Amino acid sequence: MREALVAVIAGYLLGSVPVAVLVARGHGVDPRRSGDRNPGYWNVKEQLGRRAAAPVFAGDTLKGTLAALVALLVSGAHVTGVGTVTGASVVPVYLATAAAMAGHAWPVFAGFRGGRSILTFAGGMAVICPAAFLLGLAVLVVAGWAARSFAVGARVAVFGVPVLQLLFAPVEMVAATGGLMCLIGLRFAQAALAGRRR
Repeated sequence: MREALVAVIAGYLLGSVPVAVLVARGHGVDPRRSGDRNPGYWNVKEQLGRRAAAPVFAGDTLKGTLAALVALLVSGAHVTGVGTVTGASVVPVYLATAAAMAGHAWPVFAGFRGGRSILTFAGGMAVICPAAFLLGLAVLVVAGWAARSFAVGARVAVFGVPVLQLLFAPVEMVAATGGLMCLIGLRFAQAALAGRRR
């Protein structure tokens, strides 16, 4: 119980760090008021370019990774031979990743106006199932190259992660990964509704 509580608190606080807002403000832009108003990597890239947005990509991903690592450490670091989280570490690591995604989507440090949590999800998956994460990166590169679109490659990779995870983890964990992805869907739906009200 204590491990789960630490995981959730640490995950949410890490996720709440508004990396995109901080980086963009350094360039005189507020991503919540420009472009698609999403304070995340893609909008910052559209407004400022790939190079300026690189710290956002790294920071938003690291939020999920660091949250999951904290949970892994406080829960005894139970992993399989290929690095997949197992045993007593599964619940805390998933909770920490979910909390980091929630923090990114509804950050306490930025007026609860955050991004879509895709990169934070990916960062958490790098700890939950490193092999599936690495294969997902390969899918991103191949699909992105074939479609000549990073966005298409990213979508294929994200939706492919649960399938890839089945190679290394039990179906119960894959279902939990699906639950994490529902948070992304919830944030997209919220953004769509907000857009209609404008």
